[in-house]
Amino acid sequence: MKEIILIKLGEIVLKGLNRKNFEDALLRSLRRRLAKLGSFKVRAAQSTITVEPMDDDIDMDDAADCVSHVFGIAAFSRACVAEKDLEGIKQAAAEYLADTMESIKTFKVEAKRSDKKFPYKSPEISAEVGSYLIEKFPHLTVDVHEPDVIVTVEVRDYAAYVRAGLIRGAGGIPVGTGGKACVLISGGIDSPVAAYMMAKRGLELIAVHFASPPYTSERAEEKVVELLERVAKYSGRLKMYTVPFTEIQEQIREKCKEDYFTIIMRRLMMEIAQRIAADKGAQALITGESLGQVASQTIGAIACTDAVCRMPVFRPLLGMDKEEIIEISRKIDTFEVSIQPYEDCCTVFTPKHPRTRPVLEKVIEEQNKLDQEPMIERAIANVRVRDIT
Repeated sequence: MKEIILIKLGEIVLKGLNRKNFEDALLRSLRRRLAKLGSFKVRAAQSTITVEPMDDDIDMDDAADCVSHVFGIAAFSRACVAEKDLEGIKQAAAEYLADTMESIKTFKVEAKRSDKKFPYKSPEISAEVGSYLIEKFPHLTVDVHEPDVIVTVEVRDYAAYVRAGLIRGAGGIPVGTGGKACVLISGGIDSPVAAYMMAKRGLELIAVHFASPPYTSERAEEKVVELLERVAKYSGRLKMYTVPFTEIQEQIREKCKEDYFTIIMRRLMMEIAQRIAADKGAQALITGESLGQVASQTIGAIACTDAVCRMPVFRPLLGMDKEEIIEISRKIDTFEVSIQPYEDCCTVFTPKHPRTRPVLEKVIEEQNKLDQEPMIERAIANVRVRDIT
């Protein structure tokens, strides 16, 4: 019996005249991601996307897992392909759903007849299939209000399908339909969540990571790679740009007042990141800042940081508390990696009493003690690039 995946679109259906562009982007994403599992026929018709395996040895568990990570999908289900006649549909339902039917007590059948040439109307299909399932599984009873399982029969122009239940999709809109942005990624909990949330809004991502050897270890950088690989399950492939930041941090320590260390470091990070972003065609920066979480995330500190930026800065976590952020990090499987004890450069030379209400003029005065431009140019010239898939 052939099994397929039926995909229900979410927000895409609201896109009006632009809907086809979003659907095409979703189809491209699905085909690219599924290609590693084998050959699939992916097509859209009647507000549903059908994913059909073309090889008999394809693992549909892997295919379903792959589909569950693709943005733009509201829900999906695994279904069997049935003959387009009532007897074939009934037999397929009993055979395909046997394990499910044995494990429940109540059910109902819903039928959707897209092919109006099919000789039976939806209520008739529901009644016939329901009666057949009760005959095959006598312990079952029909409950139209709160059934354990809803069996759905869809009769379409080119086939009939039988399924039980829907699986929630990743939601959002397809990656790439919202433009391209650069996420400043550390080894902490917050920035991978911020990357995931903005990819969900259709942004294609590149990532910039700052490393300060010997103060930060190679293992700390590998931790970031592992975080991005988990984000990439949702965002798709991306590039990671690792910036050598040791010289800049040492110069800040030697020439600037200690309580300005963090804000000056953040400003220089944003300056470097936006130069890389602009060079790679990205139109915005993304950070994992949450208002008031640490000294560099007060209103005053954020204002001083943004003063150096010439492109929009997206902060999707700004109004969230730590528990909310951790909940998402667990959902996307980054939390356990984030809490590994490998420090990133944000914790290097942390001042004992950082400025929480910095004045921009004073920050600029301290930052101007640095010979900034040559250091920035050297850092960018020595960036290392890595493909994340």
